[in-house]
Amino acid sequence: MAGIPHDHYEPKSNGEKWLYSRLPIVGLLYDTLMLPTPRNLNWMWIWGIVLVFTLVLQIITGIVLVMHYVPHVDMAFASVEHIMRDVNGGHMIRYFHQNGASLFFVAVYAHIFRSLYYGSYKAPREVTWIIGMLMYLLMMGTAFMGYVLPWGQMSFHGTAVITGLFGAIPFIGEGVQTWLLGASAVGQPALNRFFSLHYLMPFILLGLTIVHIWAFHTTGNNNPTGVEVRRTSKEDAAKDTLPFWPYFVIKDLFALAIILAVFVAIVGFMPNYLGHPDNYIPANALATPAHIVPEWYFLPFYAILRAFTADVWVVQIVQFLSFGIIDAKFFGVLAMFGAIAVMALAPWLDTSSVRSGRYRPMFKWWFWLLVVDFFVLMWVGARPAESPYDMISLVASTYWFAYFLVILPLLGVIEKPLTPPATIEDDYNAHYAPKSDSAPVVNPAE
Repeated sequence: MAGIPHDHYEPKSNGEKWLYSRLPIVGLLYDTLMLPTPRNLNWMWIWGIVLVFTLVLQIITGIVLVMHYVPHVDMAFASVEHIMRDVNGGHMIRYFHQNGASLFFVAVYAHIFRSLYYGSYKAPREVTWIIGMLMYLLMMGTAFMGYVLPWGQMSFHGTAVITGLFGAIPFIGEGVQTWLLGASAVGQPALNRFFSLHYLMPFILLGLTIVHIWAFHTTGNNNPTGVEVRRTSKEDAAKDTLPFWPYFVIKDLFALAIILAVFVAIVGFMPNYLGHPDNYIPANALATPAHIVPEWYFLPFYAILRAFTADVWVVQIVQFLSFGIIDAKFFGVLAMFGAIAVMALAPWLDTSSVRSGRYRPMFKWWFWLLVVDFFVLMWVGARPAESPYDMISLVASTYWFAYFLVILPLLGVIEKPLTPPATIEDDYNAHYAPKSDSAPVVNPAE
């Protein structure tokens, strides 16, 4: 797809021309900063800069923490306490890193649901969406590996539960679990492997972030109308867009400053609010916590994992048809990963010809019900696996799959959408252009 017509970098001095002919890095930076961006972007388009900032924050604080952390089962917990008590500023670095993971997932969930509402996954941005979902999976893996490292009670037993899910894979599950842990149970080999992967994955995530930005710089940004920027001429494109610098950079930095003010307040005054007190107890394989729960950002999918028990009729049918190969435990694992897979398939499941949910009256109701459903799953994932929470999680899990597999395809057929504006310029003028004063202007000098 041809890029949006705009002025590109042209070196002027001999030094610039020399560098540009050998390494066009200045031109790349110029084209990135001056990228034509739809002029009608709203405040939901600020999460990208929050995610980039948080990724850099996690890498920097992580590198500092690694200088003092000892990845050994006998010393890991004590080394974290050493960071908290003896290293200059160590407690703040650790709390920034610990709560940075939560900020990361707040931003990514807002980013994902914004994309789902405005149809940012639709053509020509399917590859951008898939790259984003791969980044999300990598984020989840990185966060899980990091949660193991403090080697507290919840870290240890949570790791045993989650890695035990791989043992549910028919025929090869036990071998896969042993390969993952490096032993038959959670211990030193697992800590070594998870520590190494937790250190490596953020740099892979950084590389995917560059590819993700490159991808949407090629296709152009989506916008609240879902209408594409006109590419017929540079003049038409200029009417639909503004340069990324300074307009959107300043806007994003302003939003980032507000979000960081809240974030720093949480780190300073309630740093352990989102954590679990059992993780301040050293890991003990002989004392299992009464209620094992993952971090809050895993709870929706943890609820889906637990929802499909052996007495659910769908599980029973699948188990019968598979001759017992797919039991309730493995079905739950498939459902948990399937909940992410159906999101990744949204570009092909959504059959509507209109991109933005702003112009889809029926879609709005189902979408906001999905948002509520997500928070219900998050809440019920932290509850014990007993009545009535088991039934609530089953109903909420069913709606999650129904939304992507049934509702999205049907809406494209039965829904009568509104007509979007013809151009981004029309939408911008309707919402943001100054209104002309209908009263005549009187010259006081007359």
